Amino acid sequence: MEEYEPLLDSGIESAMGEDSGKDASTNLPLAIYLLAAFSALGGFLFGYDTGVVSGAMILIREEFELNTIWHEVIVSATIAAAWLSALIAGPATDYFGRRPVILSASLVFAVGAVVMGAAQEKIMLLIGRIIVGIGIGFASMSVPVYLSESSPVELRGRMTVTNTLFITGGQTVASIICGAFSTVTEGWRYMLGLAGLPAVMQLVGFSFLPESPRWLVAQGRIREARDVLRKIRCESADLDTELDAIKEAVSGSSHEGGIKQILKSRPVRRALLLGCLLQLFQQISGINTVMYYSASIITMAGVSDKSLAIWLAAATSSMNFLGTFIGLWLVERLGRRPLTLGSLFGTMVSLLLLALSFQMAYNDSPNVSVPSTVPDCQADTCGVCTSQSACGFCYVGDNSNITSSFCVAADHASYNEMSTSGLCANSSLLDSGTVTFAYDWCPFQYAWLSLMGLALYLLCFSPGMGPMPWTINSEIYPGWARSSCTSITTAVNWASNLLVSLTFLTLTEVLLKQGAFYLYMGLAGLGFVILFLLLPETRGIPLENMEKLFSGSVFHISRW
Repeated sequence: MEEYEPLLDSGIESAMGEDSGKDASTNLPLAIYLLAAFSALGGFLFGYDTGVVSGAMILIREEFELNTIWHEVIVSATIAAAWLSALIAGPATDYFGRRPVILSASLVFAVGAVVMGAAQEKIMLLIGRIIVGIGIGFASMSVPVYLSESSPVELRGRMTVTNTLFITGGQTVASIICGAFSTVTEGWRYMLGLAGLPAVMQLVGFSFLPESPRWLVAQGRIREARDVLRKIRCESADLDTELDAIKEAVSGSSHEGGIKQILKSRPVRRALLLGCLLQLFQQISGINTVMYYSASIITMAGVSDKSLAIWLAAATSSMNFLGTFIGLWLVERLGRRPLTLGSLFGTMVSLLLLALSFQMAYNDSPNVSVPSTVPDCQADTCGVCTSQSACGFCYVGDNSNITSSFCVAADHASYNEMSTSGLCANSSLLDSGTVTFAYDWCPFQYAWLSLMGLALYLLCFSPGMGPMPWTINSEIYPGWARSSCTSITTAVNWASNLLVSLTFLTLTEVLLKQGAFYLYMGLAGLGFVILFLLLPETRGIPLENMEKLFSGSVFHISRW
């Protein structure tokens, strides 16, 4: 790693000073804070949708009588649309600019929120989810690039982490709103429709923000780029030096940013591989399983009250928000690599705890005390009963004192507590009393272990694996390839997100709940090993010098 020493010395020491950015935010103009806030509203929209669908789907599933496939499709439609639109966003930001794409994302998201809130049946709801996905795909690709290109080098990490802070803040706000409207008639309409408000705020606020100075230089609009830098840099900043470095990086490249040129360039090819791996392991370690289905997971752990499950999901979601502040504080102090690897290790431990809690719930689940008269639902315990997709567990009493229990055939497409409880209550094999139908869960006195696992998972994930893939991807590519590479890696993120969210409920039926989390734990462990070998430190290195970082050894272990 000796070949990187001059690069690091000039990058960290000159740009950040000896204190690693301790006073980097001193004397910055108001414009840079407004730029960060309104840009990161795109992250808020992404986070709000992620958080709100978890609580809303518990109510929507009952009202629209959705089966498992429809549940997964409605959740995943947004992700599929975001995946495709992220691929389009790369060329669009190069051709039209970063700012118009972000404005388009805000407008599209606002329209989608109105359609979702007004949906009268599941097809209309699905269309709204697709429209919202298009907006999220545009924003998730363009916002990190815009923030990275507009930020001072000493604050680039914090500025891009701000986007993730807004994502987790959006998830937390969404969880609270879900809890507030969980007992309101058709409360899910308010949950989904309110997403239009931050979209309109970003649309209005971003109308007054400038274009990325690096994009302006690439278009030959040097005077406009200088004016933008003057507005978003402190008075003592050396604008001529920064502008000359940007012009040199743009003029020194003969590439046009196409995929052929990217694959021909050895350092860019390496950077793209790393960027794709970061986005892949962020998703297949299970984060959006936890976020999209957190309320469902809490229900699976044995919490039968829907409103309580939604509020508990809000409490665990707050761990994600709080953990992002840790990442914001450490990104320019500790660096990208330690945050990423430490976060992945903590994620593995918390996934193990989640898997063990569901393993205990399965092994210690209540016995089915009365033999079933339904051939398709033969079971001796609740765990065996609820693992069969066509069956459900009925019991009389409370979780700690079950007097009678029965495994019954049930149409899970009809997720209506009254009808399913009636189905159980009509069985002459059950005693009289309050009957509970456990759709896909078993009474478990240690349900708090699953809650603790969820909270620990989010607290470990949020400082590192949450923001770092976006932060690192926004800075490791040369200017000529930045939009195209970020578009590709964002599409990888959404494609793997789609794979995970579309298969989670099915995995819980095939591998059982504990098996699904054991699988995510193994994938997180694989990611830890690969990133330990390949991930370099990028803290303090100017964007114009990133290409040099990937020109040497492919392994980045010794110095870091």
